[in-house]
Amino acid sequence: MHIEKTIVAIPARLESSRLPNKILADINGKPMIQRVVEQCSKAKGPVKIVICTDSEEIGLLINKLGYEYINTNKSCASGSERIASVVNQIIKLAWGNVKNSNIEIDMQDKLLKTGIINVQGDQPLLDPNVITKMDQYMKDKSNKIEVVTPIHKLHKKDLHNPAVVKTLISNKGLALYFSRSALPHIRDVDKEEWYKHYKYWGHVGIYGYRGDVINRWNEFNSSDLEKLEKLEQLRLIEANIKISTFEVEGNFISVDTFAQLEQVRRQINI
Repeated sequence: MHIEKTIVAIPARLESSRLPNKILADINGKPMIQRVVEQCSKAKGPVKIVICTDSEEIGLLINKLGYEYINTNKSCASGSERIASVVNQIIKLAWGNVKNSNIEIDMQDKLLKTGIINVQGDQPLLDPNVITKMDQYMKDKSNKIEVVTPIHKLHKKDLHNPAVVKTLISNKGLALYFSRSALPHIRDVDKEEWYKHYKYWGHVGIYGYRGDVINRWNEFNSSDLEKLEKLEQLRLIEANIKISTFEVEGNFISVDTFAQLEQVRRQINI
């Protein structure tokens, strides 16, 4: 059994504590969510893009842009939970509305054969090649995928920035932990010199879920580490779900503050 199709799912909400309504923030003539969707549409491989949102305003905009959206509940606490709440609808969109006399058996089959690529709605500079590479990685029969996420080499300036999520990986490329702190801690070395002693990895913030795994999201216990670090993927780590990684290069800024929004506006000139 291997993944045959992928679909991009973008969870989107208006309520952001640090930058309210950031999804609709204007970036040189286009709202942020439009920038994200347009970048995703340039990727090769996924059969469709769908936005998962609890906002009618976002839904109307998405329809106007010619894309599809699915209504979700406002109570969803994370992007993964939002996707999980409508995973069957996402699967049906990926397969052109599953038709079978026994829909439950057919759906279970399709969950195992579908990769759901979770792209955050606040990454307007996302490189479409990252999604293309994830699609290829998930469809590669030699890879046994539960969850996969891209990582990138960290610059010295980002090593101790808590806004940049770090990934500690095994020698087989599996994610061992995610943190806002630099991992590993290097004893007896000044922290400003750590980068000289170890290759540190940053997390891009995009996930590729096998359909049946994200479908079980609410079965995974809420994690103390998840709450402390404010990183939803730690719930998977504590549930012993294997998270594979692959290396990418590029600009992976997520907009969480007004300063980051201004930075993106300066970098996008069209």
